[in-house]
Amino acid sequence: MSEVVITVRGEHQVRIAPERAVVTLSVALDGPDRESVIARTVALSEPVREALSRRQADGTVEAWSSRRLAVRAERPWSNDGTRLALVHHASVDFSATFLDFADLSSWVADVSAEEGVSVDGTQWTLTPETRTRVEQEVAAEAVRVAVKRATAYASALGLASVEPIEIADAGLISDSSATDASPKAMRAFAAPPTPSGLELHGDDITVSATVEARFVAA
Repeated sequence: MSEVVITVRGEHQVRIAPERAVVTLSVALDGPDRESVIARTVALSEPVREALSRRQADGTVEAWSSRRLAVRAERPWSNDGTRLALVHHASVDFSATFLDFADLSSWVADVSAEEGVSVDGTQWTLTPETRTRVEQEVAAEAVRVAVKRATAYASALGLASVEPIEIADAGLISDSSATDASPKAMRAFAAPPTPSGLELHGDDITVSATVEARFVAA
């Protein structure tokens, strides 16, 4: 039998427990008096800053940041179509990367009960080092899967060996419109929590890879 060209796809994925949790929240107030709204918002933001600074010093928070105070005003419309009195809004946004998930749960339960504080959500991630290492391992395993498939096809045809001639991310060899499936870490998100009985746990993060490979079997 003459040489046969075999084209296959190899996939692999793993699930890994998250190593970091990034929580975002805001302190926001509104009212008719601009100076009062600003002063109260700044005052309510300070305990949040202090708590995050303390946790960073203790090692339960890797890093945190806050944006500048944002202030805006608007004249809302009433139900009968008339403009109401001017309303002033002020807010400060925070983001913190937690290493200790138990401390995260405890802190979010406490801070979300404070006046003006709104917890937007939690993003669960891996460290850059872990993500890079796992993506490389997953990609290598996807290639091994492709080799095994090509070998199985060749064996079924009574051919003894396969030699790779081309390998690429999914969709680059075939003419399909498949989405690029090179190694990716899918981040997990949690909905904004509620204070009572709060215990935050991130879902495992799926890292997956898909490759296409072309072999010559003989």
